[in-house]
Amino acid sequence: MRRAVYACLIALLLIIPGRAVLAADSTAIASRRVSPELLNSLREGGYILFVRHGEATVGEDHPNLVFSDCSTQRNLSEEGKRNASLFGKALRSLRIPIRTPVSASPFCRTRESAELAFGKESVQPDPFWIRIYNLSGKVTTEEKDGTLKDLTSVLEKAPPSGTNQVIVAHSFPKGVGLGEIPYLGTVVVKPRGQGKGFDVVDKFSIDELLNSH
Repeated sequence: MRRAVYACLIALLLIIPGRAVLAADSTAIASRRVSPELLNSLREGGYILFVRHGEATVGEDHPNLVFSDCSTQRNLSEEGKRNASLFGKALRSLRIPIRTPVSASPFCRTRESAELAFGKESVQPDPFWIRIYNLSGKVTTEEKDGTLKDLTSVLEKAPPSGTNQVIVAHSFPKGVGLGEIPYLGTVVVKPRGQGKGFDVVDKFSIDELLNSH
């Protein structure tokens, strides 16, 4: 009997601290936010916000998909739609000036993410971003290098003074371009000017953005 009691006490001692650590980690994650310094910089403009589309779990991308036919593609889940709308509201609440039109990949999930965040009339599809999507498939080294070179040409151009440019597109393969990006994750890019490249100054998640206002 005593052995059974001791065994239970030892088990509790081992489990409770672990739960406490997990609770502390969850609280820390929930409280993370975009730094005030970055927000102040974004309010002044001059950045490009490269955003991955919202959570897409409905359907699948067909080999010969049609961009105007969403039934041939992966589409936003209900959570993806809700968070895309919240993304735009958060930027407005934080007084981050956004240049329109917002650039979006022609896929339904990217266009819908941008439209829910910024309004349908403020979104302009750009077929260039299909090439970023293709990087996650089978491309030659020459095709990959060409896409990344053209990407640099886009990201090194500064938006008009006092505004930020938003691009809603796709994640990159690990270690390529801007790297892996979670759903509605944002990579903050500072253009250096045409022919001078760009700097990645920060990244933030949708949760960090929503915790910041």
